[in-house]
Amino acid sequence: MRTVVLDEKTNDRSLVMTSSFTNLVLAMRALGRDDARVARSGALARGGAALLRDFGDRLAAVARSGFSSVAYLGSGCRAGSAREAALKMLETNAGDVWTLAESFLGLRHGPMSAVSRGTLVVAFLSSDPRVRPYEMDLLAELDRKGLGMARVVVGAGLPADGLTSGEVLRVDLKAAASCDDGEMAVLDAMIGQLLAFFRCLASGRRPDSPSQTGVITRVVSGFRIHSRNGDR
Repeated sequence: MRTVVLDEKTNDRSLVMTSSFTNLVLAMRALGRDDARVARSGALARGGAALLRDFGDRLAAVARSGFSSVAYLGSGCRAGSAREAALKMLETNAGDVWTLAESFLGLRHGPMSAVSRGTLVVAFLSSDPRVRPYEMDLLAELDRKGLGMARVVVGAGLPADGLTSGEVLRVDLKAAASCDDGEMAVLDAMIGQLLAFFRCLASGRRPDSPSQTGVITRVVSGFRIHSRNGDR
């Protein structure tokens, strides 16, 4: 049996718990006792530091750009990134910013109709060379159809030429290029958290307590446990 005790700094006191996802992912990795994974955790730390240093202000500017909705896109593990980022934007802004989390493939089948002129599209591009071309095809399709207000394109080793005509910010996570998509999800989540945080500030809300009416609370309210046979 092995016990991993997280540092007190990981005790997230915010209502939306922006760091709980990333801390739990990294703690879980520590249970594997895999030296290679531990080494790549160092690459993730360097990638996170570079992200804050090089792109923090630029993500803040995007967050203040006046979008009415956000569509987050990811494939495989990074579809989980999209879901986490969408949740953070939704709850940090008390539901005033509508969000969508989809896979690149899934967006083609109906959800694309929800991408409007006021939608910010955040694309977490896969590091898999077999997957990324399909994702880029989807971004090109959005361009052809004139969908979306602007784009944030995220990935490691992004091509030098423009990925999309609507691109406003390209976040190249070069410092974490040795990490796989499952690991890159941690950095994707940071981007989602930063966009939500700065949009909250721009709207005049308090990031630690955005739900002024108490619709959501830091601790989930009590609920009833039902037995299998229907008895209370």
